[in-house]
Amino acid sequence: MQLRYRYRLNPTPGQRIALAKAFGCARVVFNDGLRLREQARLAGDKYVSDGDVQKQVITEAKHTPERQWLSEVSSVVLVQAVRDLHTAYRNFFNSLSGKRKGRKVGAPRFRAKRGPQSIRLTRNGFSLRPNGRLYVAKVGDIPVVWSRDLPSEPSSVTVMQDAAGRYWASFVVQTADEPLPAVDAAVGIDLGLTHFAVLSDGTKIAAPKFLRRAARKLRRLQQDLGRKQKGSANRKKAVAKVARVHARVADTRRDWQHKLSTTLIRDNQAVYVEDLAVSGLARTRLAKSVHDAGWSQFTAMLEYKATRYGRTFGKVDRWFPSTRMCAECGAIGAKLDLSVRSWTCPCGAAHDRDINAARNILAAGHAERLNACGGDVRPLFAVAVAGEAGTHRSAA
Repeated sequence: MQLRYRYRLNPTPGQRIALAKAFGCARVVFNDGLRLREQARLAGDKYVSDGDVQKQVITEAKHTPERQWLSEVSSVVLVQAVRDLHTAYRNFFNSLSGKRKGRKVGAPRFRAKRGPQSIRLTRNGFSLRPNGRLYVAKVGDIPVVWSRDLPSEPSSVTVMQDAAGRYWASFVVQTADEPLPAVDAAVGIDLGLTHFAVLSDGTKIAAPKFLRRAARKLRRLQQDLGRKQKGSANRKKAVAKVARVHARVADTRRDWQHKLSTTLIRDNQAVYVEDLAVSGLARTRLAKSVHDAGWSQFTAMLEYKATRYGRTFGKVDRWFPSTRMCAECGAIGAKLDLSVRSWTCPCGAAHDRDINAARNILAAGHAERLNACGGDVRPLFAVAVAGEAGTHRSAA
């Protein structure tokens, strides 16, 4: 499978200037190609082909006074920027036609000068030197902080500058699967806000709430930012300070989630979670807490690590009533308010809301897996609870 390995870069002042030129040229080429196609669409002309876009915004543009400075950067950077535009359009059209599954993808948008910047290079635009430095065409040998070894030769690299001013190199490498020894344990995970994760074995993992912890410092820095005059050098410094705090929060959250996901995959043969509608929850009054939790990033980690290490990973349908279904008898009760943290089933079983949900997620995950393999997943007969929808007392 293909994975990305990211490392910190420490470019010299001269290399930072060269990278800034490359970032700017890639952004201009991308925007020129997007503008070319938008103008053709508004004029009612046919769709501009990929080859024509590359010819007009790179080859011909280099010979014009307005774009002659495109020759100062590697042509690989410019070609990959146009290919990124092609990929964005292809994803957009495939999403419209239904070929691309999942969340709908919007039309490409113009790249902004502010915020994170990046360039992408293939093998003919970069190389790894014997002294451990990364050679980027027309930039030079950039020092790399090698926190770990690359598992194989990278096929491409993306050089990035984040909002905090840090430089990164993200290598795409091909890795072989590394199956772990089989274990008997399996776990269902109920994700939440008070507790980040509640496991089907009763373990509760408290939510670290990294953004909430940094709220006081962020408030002070943002107030200081609001006092700075727009366009001034001091405002740029204040913006960088705020960005550094947000970057630290994101890095800490990612590191914590990597450690937790690795532990869960190592200790369990099968891991099941609920397919939460994160984008919908992020538009409610709990938006800040939902973003701070980072559920989507965590489930993505579980999924690719399960594939790499030979584990089973599954998502249970978001409409599955995991919270109000009794894990003992299978009866489905009425909807529960968020303030209700425990409840008792008419069969007599007392449930902790989150642990019961995790147990039901585990059972549903097993059932879906058996169903996919052609197994018998018909539920056992149980006495229906009086008053349950669709059940007659005589049948009970």
